[in-house]
Amino acid sequence: MLSLIEKAETGHELNREELLCLLSDASNLQEITAAADRVRHEYVGDEVHLRGLIEFSNICKNNCCYCGLRRDNTEIHRYRLDEDTIFKLAEYAVTQMGLKTIVLQSGEDMWFNSQRMCALIGRIKTLDAALTLSVGEKSAEEYLAYKQAGCDRFLLRIETTDKILYKRHDPGMSWKRRRECLNDIRRSGMEVGSGCLVGLPGQTLESLADDILFFKQINADMVGIGPFIPHPDTPLRNAEKGNFDLSLKVMALTRLLLPDINIPATTAMETLASNGQTKALQSGANVIMPNVTLNECRKYYELYPGKSVTNCSSDKSLAKLRAKISSIGRSVATDKGFRKRQNNLQIETLSVIMPSNKN
Repeated sequence: MLSLIEKAETGHELNREELLCLLSDASNLQEITAAADRVRHEYVGDEVHLRGLIEFSNICKNNCCYCGLRRDNTEIHRYRLDEDTIFKLAEYAVTQMGLKTIVLQSGEDMWFNSQRMCALIGRIKTLDAALTLSVGEKSAEEYLAYKQAGCDRFLLRIETTDKILYKRHDPGMSWKRRRECLNDIRRSGMEVGSGCLVGLPGQTLESLADDILFFKQINADMVGIGPFIPHPDTPLRNAEKGNFDLSLKVMALTRLLLPDINIPATTAMETLASNGQTKALQSGANVIMPNVTLNECRKYYELYPGKSVTNCSSDKSLAKLRAKISSIGRSVATDKGFRKRQNNLQIETLSVIMPSNKN
């Protein structure tokens, strides 16, 4: 086990069988996370990048079985922020909170067409901040328009590379289409973000190994990994929640194989385990996303229940995060947090061939 961890730490390469070996042994978590923390220190330093998250609409046309925003959830109160409100939140985050990146996230709300989205992007870019979008599957033309309007990064989680699981838990959607969207994002010139859920019903360690290899194969610029937390208003309400330690291990292994990328300590980590974000920061993560959404809206952007930031104001949340970062000897970054590539690898497309069937 130690030789495999050393191989990952020094060479940043593992094959599927080696990943499975590490994932299946519960006794090696401390060694893996320690190695990931050393790699994080070496490649991206000790600064933690804070990205202001604005959840501007919880309306979604999709019906994912694990998500509280799913179309068929009639128990949720739906909302959509107008452009002026979104801009004012972004302006406050930049000018008053000192944040260098804004993340606009929503369900797949079709009201925000390309014209409206590009106008909003252009307006926010006047604040001299980096901008990340997380608004779902779009056409190649739309992704290119976002880039031309000033968007810097786009986050589209693959959720799982297991096509059987994807079909089961994302009804009406296509894994192939998801991958094509990631390809189009890369071609647009934006940084590519993806990620996965750990603990989906039916998921195996083989699936998780393939997820990690997928992030490596597409050379993702940022990867968000979090545990599955069942929502009471979804078909998976009675499913077992994901395992925190396994989620931490998948995140750490991703850092070992992709040493120079940005990895967030997700809110889901904090929701599932006490000091979950701190543990993630000590296991390879280097990003946190303080929530700057209107307080009255946060409780309605419920991807999963029990989000740790629902009842905390933006300023109080930021103060807590700064204290958390300081308590482990880290500092808050002062730049916009683009990926600092440590090699010359450039990928033109994401034509990744994954196993056609697992299990």
